[in-house]
Amino acid sequence: MSLKIGMAQILVEGGQPESNLARAAARIQEAAHLGCKVVVLPECMDLGWTHPSARELAQPIPGARFQTLSDTASANEIYVVAGLVERDGERLFNSAVLISPGGELLCLHRKINVLNIAHDLYSIGDRLTVADTEFGTVAINICADNFGSSQAISHVQARMGARLVLSPSAWAVDAEHDNESDPYGQLWRDSYTELARLYDLTIVGVSNVGRLDAGPWSGRKAIGCSLAVGPDGEILAQGPYGDSAEALIVVDVEIKQPPAQGTNIAPMLKSRGYTGP
Repeated sequence: MSLKIGMAQILVEGGQPESNLARAAARIQEAAHLGCKVVVLPECMDLGWTHPSARELAQPIPGARFQTLSDTASANEIYVVAGLVERDGERLFNSAVLISPGGELLCLHRKINVLNIAHDLYSIGDRLTVADTEFGTVAINICADNFGSSQAISHVQARMGARLVLSPSAWAVDAEHDNESDPYGQLWRDSYTELARLYDLTIVGVSNVGRLDAGPWSGRKAIGCSLAVGPDGEILAQGPYGDSAEALIVVDVEIKQPPAQGTNIAPMLKSRGYTGP
């Protein structure tokens, strides 16, 4: 079956949850009006990736910021995927949620492949989940969870039946980065294409835009380039590059049935050239 997904490449300002949520709500509404059944927002879109304000401002999930997204999802009858900074007791997690068109929390993912520079802020994720929907099984993960060197995470989700992997992200480069001489994104094209090809699934990563003004990467710029790759490894859509390149990219994806299940997966992967475990 086919499915229309909105890739909401929004500006995320560090430590400014109200303005970030307002931009998110506007894009959710816009995506719904354009006929999207799902909209994906960036990583840590409430407070900004590694922004130190998280120590004071992070909220539980569910919490007030989650509720804002939930209310917007239900008002527009659309699935929403968004990255939020989650407080759980004394710990903070770089988390992402999948919210149903009725406002229900279907999945809560906590980032596992946390970059070294973020270890003092975020705890390591402790779960892998998927959710069944009317268009198939959906998995949520976050940014570096899909590094080519860390694809065990997404391999497990694919083995759990995921037909669609949705990944809030925050892709940033040095402030002086020249995209014409050094085009951004090959790391993600390589890893997304490999996963999609092996399992006949679709993977969508959505990054924010804007300048990072605090934290370990202060001074860098988040540059969008959100990416969708289909079951045959074809690039379906790519967002514009730049720290001011806000956009809503609408992409039509084809959801395929899983090529194998259970113990049949290993020989299927071998037949497709996979040599890992």
